[in-house]
Amino acid sequence: MSAYGKGLGYLTQYIRNLRGGSQPILARASDGQVYVVKFANNLQGANLPFNESIGTELYRACGLPVPAWKPLQVSDSFLDQNPDCWIETPEGRLRPRSGVCFGSRFLGGDGMRLFEILPGNSFKRVRSRERFWLAWLIDICAGHADNRQAIFQEDAQGELSGFFIDHGHMFGGPHGDRQRHFQTSRYLDPRIYPSVSSEYCSDVCRTAESLHVEWLWRRIEELPDDWKTPSALENFAQCLGRLSTRQLLHGVLETMVDSLSPEPEREDCAQQYRRKPAVSVLHPGIQGAERERAYAASCAGHSACA
Repeated sequence: MSAYGKGLGYLTQYIRNLRGGSQPILARASDGQVYVVKFANNLQGANLPFNESIGTELYRACGLPVPAWKPLQVSDSFLDQNPDCWIETPEGRLRPRSGVCFGSRFLGGDGMRLFEILPGNSFKRVRSRERFWLAWLIDICAGHADNRQAIFQEDAQGELSGFFIDHGHMFGGPHGDRQRHFQTSRYLDPRIYPSVSSEYCSDVCRTAESLHVEWLWRRIEELPDDWKTPSALENFAQCLGRLSTRQLLHGVLETMVDSLSPEPEREDCAQQYRRKPAVSVLHPGIQGAERERAYAASCAGHSACA
């Protein structure tokens, strides 16, 4: 077991099932907190626990708001006492695997209002909407194979704070082998993306370039061993290579901005970076560049520990 083995929390109370392809549940843990729980043998793929945990850590390292997460122990007795949390399959119910599962802190409760979908007139109430540009850039570089998900928490003044959730399809998806057009990882409603200046575009690129890479690898080393699949580690290394390549980031950001309505501020940003990326990550089939493979090779020492 990894460093997480000491003082590992465990599930104590099943609350209810939640929507989603991974068939998550809502459950209380031994620390008294409520978590969105995803089992290691979910139907989507073996890379999902890695993607959820390290996708969350990558977002946090870039200064983006995400729920806290932790690995949680699920016991055989918990599963036997709560058959409603078992996984539905075409062949019938599948008993989740006991052991360590992924838990993301539930942001509701205590009268807090949460929204998954916002009407158009509510976007102006969302704080720091420009963060969605950085999130999209990270998702493209991480090979996110699904739309960006977020939930919005309303405060007493009616203002909304966005939190980025559901990272299971990052790093090539739950099996690590999916490639999608760059628009796939965009938040579905483009009205969330505000007009941006060239200065903000520069800030986005600097944030991506200044990641604390060694800290992220240390977090990976602490994960349960069976979460660290070869494809997850390789795709993560490629993601770091992209995020550290200035010319690539500028080219990707230009394409992102150009893909939405060409307002003056967006055109200003696009003109700032009127270059082609050194390595294309915008279309399927062009993911494996020599620069990325070289970066992955340089990180072999980190991967070997898995």
